Amino acid sequence: MTGELRAVLFDSGGVLIRPIGGRWNPRADFESTILAHDPTVTPERFARAIAAGEDFFAASESTPDYDDYHRVLLRDLGLEPTEALLAELLREVPVSTVMETYADVAETLAELRRRGVRMAVVSDAWPGLAEAHDELGIGGCFEAYAISAVLGCRKPDPRMYRHASDALGLRAAECVFVDDDPQLVAAAIELGYSGRALCRDGVPAGGPGVPVPFITDLSEIVELF
Repeated sequence: MTGELRAVLFDSGGVLIRPIGGRWNPRADFESTILAHDPTVTPERFARAIAAGEDFFAASESTPDYDDYHRVLLRDLGLEPTEALLAELLREVPVSTVMETYADVAETLAELRRRGVRMAVVSDAWPGLAEAHDELGIGGCFEAYAISAVLGCRKPDPRMYRHASDALGLRAAECVFVDDDPQLVAAAIELGYSGRALCRDGVPAGGPGVPVPFITDLSEIVELF
């Protein structure tokens, strides 16, 4: 391995996995579930409700409870958030019907494991992320998870990064953090971690105002070890 680095801390969404259909929240089957309950809901009403959900997320210090999130959407749609409807929105579906890994993930994780690199996840997500990774075939790669809904904070709160490195028993300087948001990578670097922004389209999302090292393919992280 190069220098002191011994581990990679990965963001999940936008780095390891992506939503089928391109939208994280609400889940891809939200509209079909609602229309089965009330077929009069229009695309315009869905758009307004989803925007209200985004505002709810933005105002939350941590990743909110999923039922609370759905209540915001349902009330904006003018629907009663009954226990039955909330349960239907959270019914179990195969993870592979709503999420998938990026093409560069499986081979990269396998090579890191082969090189003895330790790995953890630092993600603004709900508690079921580890199980979702298991279903997608990548969960066994990670020794620890720092999940916002569990810790009660979101990146760039230092507790998110430190929870993962502490769980590995490593110092910040021994870990490189990878995220698709350059600002969150910059925050990790300020805390003493190495960092790489993953910009698969070749353009850092934060633009020139957030000058952090970036990669365009996840496999490039292997070169650090």
